[in-house]
Amino acid sequence: MRGAFLREAIEVAAIEHVAARITDDQLQLLRRNLTVQAALVADGDIPGFYGMDAAMHELLLSFTGFPKLAQVAETAWLHVNRARQLILPVPGRVAATLAEHQSILQALEARDPDAARMAVQAHLRQLITYLEPLERDRPELFSPDRRPA
Repeated sequence: MRGAFLREAIEVAAIEHVAARITDDQLQLLRRNLTVQAALVADGDIPGFYGMDAAMHELLLSFTGFPKLAQVAETAWLHVNRARQLILPVPGRVAATLAEHQSILQALEARDPDAARMAVQAHLRQLITYLEPLERDRPELFSPDRRPA
């Protein structure tokens, strides 16, 4: 779970930074992303949702103004990303993820760093509840020697 720990540390720091400085244009980009996410959930398009989920996290990291932050986060998250693709199809998980993303957006719209931090932590920690059993059952997915498919 090293990757999940690092990703949470990065995203929590990033969201607190962004919440205090987010622009109306950046909020509009996030709203559009979540609108597409909702349409993909309604259509049952899990791979499409997975892509928009990743794009949302990349947007949030890019809003910090630190150009290499997304690359550092992706490196930390590499092995977790493989496992996430197995978790999203769990019944109800995609809709729950969308609701978590909407909570993050609401905190950002309020420009509330504390609420944004709590929303990101709740979102990422929910993922860990699914990842821990998967890591026990499928440790090869988390092996640093394995390259993503």
